[in-house]
Amino acid sequence: MAAAAALVVRGCEVRLFESRRKLGGRAGSYLDRSSGESIDHCQHVAMGCCTNYLDFCHRTRIDGLFIRHRTLHFLSPDGARSDFTPSRWLPAPLHLVPTLLSLRFLSFVEKQSIARAMLQLVRTPSLDSVGGSTVLAWLQQQGQSAAVIERFWKPVLVSALAESLDRASLAAARKVFIDGFMANAQAADILVPRVSLDDLYDRHVGRWLSERGAIIEREAGVATVAESDGRIIGVTLDSGTGVDADFVIVAVPWTRVANLLGPRVTEQFDPHARLTSIKSAPISSVHLWFDRPITNLPHAIFVGRLSQWLFAREGSQAKHEDYYQVVISASHELSGRERQSVVNEVIGDLQAVFPDARLAKLIRWQLIIEQSAVFSMQPGIDDLRPTQQTAIPNLFLAGDWTRTGWPATMEGAVRSGYLAAEGVRRQLGRPEQIIVPDLPRNWLTKRF
Repeated sequence: MAAAAALVVRGCEVRLFESRRKLGGRAGSYLDRSSGESIDHCQHVAMGCCTNYLDFCHRTRIDGLFIRHRTLHFLSPDGARSDFTPSRWLPAPLHLVPTLLSLRFLSFVEKQSIARAMLQLVRTPSLDSVGGSTVLAWLQQQGQSAAVIERFWKPVLVSALAESLDRASLAAARKVFIDGFMANAQAADILVPRVSLDDLYDRHVGRWLSERGAIIEREAGVATVAESDGRIIGVTLDSGTGVDADFVIVAVPWTRVANLLGPRVTEQFDPHARLTSIKSAPISSVHLWFDRPITNLPHAIFVGRLSQWLFAREGSQAKHEDYYQVVISASHELSGRERQSVVNEVIGDLQAVFPDARLAKLIRWQLIIEQSAVFSMQPGIDDLRPTQQTAIPNLFLAGDWTRTGWPATMEGAVRSGYLAAEGVRRQLGRPEQIIVPDLPRNWLTKRF
């Protein structure tokens, strides 16, 4: 969608083939038959540092469908609440100091330890290689205690990287902390959609693309990409229909690329079969409907519990329901676990920190586990991720898993689409930069 949005306004004739009934891919929703509402498979949020995703939202006129939050609400295991609000009057990265000091679930000595590690993280070269250091190994080398890792580093990094600390690369963690928290005072703002993902992408973005001449074909999966004499000449749909094309952008998960392109084309841009070495990471979401509100917070981050993020959304007033979603990233430990026990533990987490949850009656629940939700930010992952430009001049790749410098995020997905669009423009002899720069950094941030 990002590639289509960038190209359709530049005079290209765009045809977008979607194998599903709705646009959005993994950022999608399902119909809750009890309430008749669209429920997101998993809550997606953006941050203030996601400059290209926010540009995409502004470009397609969906930026008004988000709520921007400057405060993150942390809940300690005993329910004590700490509000993480970066300072508006202190320059970055000093804007984090007051809010770090305000975290009630950490001692002053632990806060000093975190500050030292953060400073060292900034000074550590951003090098990544297969077999390189994981975040956990590096934190332990820096003398971070098990309690500090569990109560600070894990809640912040696991959700951002969608991978556990013992699997995620140090370089990826550095990227998150610098761009997401330290580089700019607005970087850590959280933007949450006010509507379902289906509404956001399929309805609003789909309509915006169509109004500008893009042809969108839903339930039209591509079976193969056709090649002749070293160039791509089009695609063949699952229905057997052939479609000619001057350029093709393949925007599917890395696990499907080889099937679409065939061994001969795949060999040209991935001769060492690196794509097969990219691993995936699971994300689980627990959907809960109660008979009453359990908190007035719009979202919360849990410390030291199975539950990681809670998102509140107004439930069906006709049915007197209040809906909440709990997201658990890098949920490797849930594999094979009995589903009811997972839900029971999540409800126990809510009751431990929200007194009103102890009085609420659970009406129903839904547990969704996406085993291959995202690619794993393992050490050396950037050596495995291909660029958007392939060895074939008119064939491009897009997807958050391609080489964008970002973890598995909507920002990475949009960047990949913009980079693919830049490649098309370059091949047309009209090179231009479509990628939007990162948030500006002041002199003090650069000095750090």
